[in-house]
Amino acid sequence: MSVVIPALNEARNLREVLPALPPVHQVVLVDGGSVDGTVETARELLPDVVVVRQARRGKGNALAAGFAEVSGDVVVMFDADGSADPGEMPRFVEALVEGADFAKGSRFRPGGGSADITWVRRLGNRFLQTWMNRSFRTRFTDLCYGYNAFWADLVPLLDLPDHDLAAPDGAGMLWGDGFEIETMISCRFATAGLTITEVPSVERRRIHGESNLRAVSDGWRVLRTLRTERARVRRNTALDRALLGQTATAD
Repeated sequence: MSVVIPALNEARNLREVLPALPPVHQVVLVDGGSVDGTVETARELLPDVVVVRQARRGKGNALAAGFAEVSGDVVVMFDADGSADPGEMPRFVEALVEGADFAKGSRFRPGGGSADITWVRRLGNRFLQTWMNRSFRTRFTDLCYGYNAFWADLVPLLDLPDHDLAAPDGAGMLWGDGFEIETMISCRFATAGLTITEVPSVERRRIHGESNLRAVSDGWRVLRTLRTERARVRRNTALDRALLGQTATAD
């Protein structure tokens, strides 16, 4: 396993999170410009940790940068704040070994749960999950959750924004660089027709500090992602049909 951990000023949390990780092949810490000693703490606790510095900001950019550095067979997306239980990792790997391409964590499957989700986030997640299921013919019980795992050779299939490009001066967060990344990944794996298995997961409370997630603004980004990804599917379908028609005409 290669565990990819985005982090921004999470030094205190890493002191509790990193020692609790099971033995893994590789830990990739992606730092978003921390000023609290996050990188130094990670290297102190795990001398062989792979540290990646973000070119831009946002969780999406961090994950894309981390995915580019993995060397294991399995990629595990793991938060640095202590909300994810490292003891659940074998469940995700087991789902992959049993035939899944993408093991998607769910707080709402039997055996899952959350000690952190608010009623606003719960309602928003339900609305967005319903939109996802109707648009992509999926049966997800949880959409906006970041504890996931997949086979590393599927990374190119995601076609994520180039993580190395610097953001233009004065530009806001680029599309795909924010919390919408989890929805984008789910959409693209679903569109590719891959085998997706939901894995029950219990979300714990953040140990220290405050979350960077903003329920309303990030929820709008997720909604826009669903609409954008659906339009992307339609464009690709139309292109495929056009190419098929040209081939048939040539024959």
